[in-house]
Amino acid sequence: MRKVISFQIPKSNKEFVRFQVDAGKHFYDKLHQHPQWQLTLILKGKGHLMVGDYLGRFEPGDMFLFSSNIPHVFRSDSEYFDQESEKESLGHTLFFDFEALGKKFIEVEEFVELQHWIYQTKGCFSINGDAKNAIANKMSFFSEQKGLNKMLISFEILKVLMESKDLALLNTLIPSIDYTETEGKRIGQVMSFILAQSQQEIHLQDVAEVANLSKEAFCRFFKARTGKTYTEFLNQVRIHQACELLQESEFPISEIAYQSGFQNLSYFNRVFKKVKGVSPMKFREMGISRNK
Repeated sequence: MRKVISFQIPKSNKEFVRFQVDAGKHFYDKLHQHPQWQLTLILKGKGHLMVGDYLGRFEPGDMFLFSSNIPHVFRSDSEYFDQESEKESLGHTLFFDFEALGKKFIEVEEFVELQHWIYQTKGCFSINGDAKNAIANKMSFFSEQKGLNKMLISFEILKVLMESKDLALLNTLIPSIDYTETEGKRIGQVMSFILAQSQQEIHLQDVAEVANLSKEAFCRFFKARTGKTYTEFLNQVRIHQACELLQESEFPISEIAYQSGFQNLSYFNRVFKKVKGVSPMKFREMGISRNK
């Protein structure tokens, strides 16, 4: 029997929705999955969101929806792990447990549309526009709700999600089987190592040793669980870091390439354009024009 990644939402089996505040230096940094659906609003903190074959940045104001049993992790940036830093992380999350409604749930006529949406909606989504604003407003006073009011607001939020055109699917790789605890721990350690060391030169052998696998076995393992090769993943991490430096600093592009872990400027330019669709210079200019 495969033992999946161990992670329990602190709620009773009879509770349909749970509101949770995640406050501290950094977010929970282990790859995990759970049967409950998750809706998270980031209020403080920055870092990488990793889910399936998706790797992207999160920052204050971002909102994400995860369907059931999608392995994911909000990996805060390194400065949030520095005990001397004043950086803080804060997120508000709703966990929806549709199984708590019971088997008769699918037989209730009024819930047919919701049940169909639940069945069709798989993966991780970013929520934008009017939908995000409407949901964030409801989440701002959700902790005060109890009983029937809590249930009614929950379904109002679900209705917004169902009817919204502002949900963007982030991952294309949907796991066909659950991660075992061993696999979850291994891929989590690998991702943490890459994120921590990405500004340095990293050899394939070094990462394979973190996973306790041969180079060949590691490459197969990593591609099967992320949908990316090790090099593609590493380059994407470095490009995300370069994007932040391009937007938040005045360093020359050659210096940004080096600080992001690229030893060759022409290679950096090629990879950047492949990932972002524009050159580093154009990306910086676009950011400047948006901020004016």
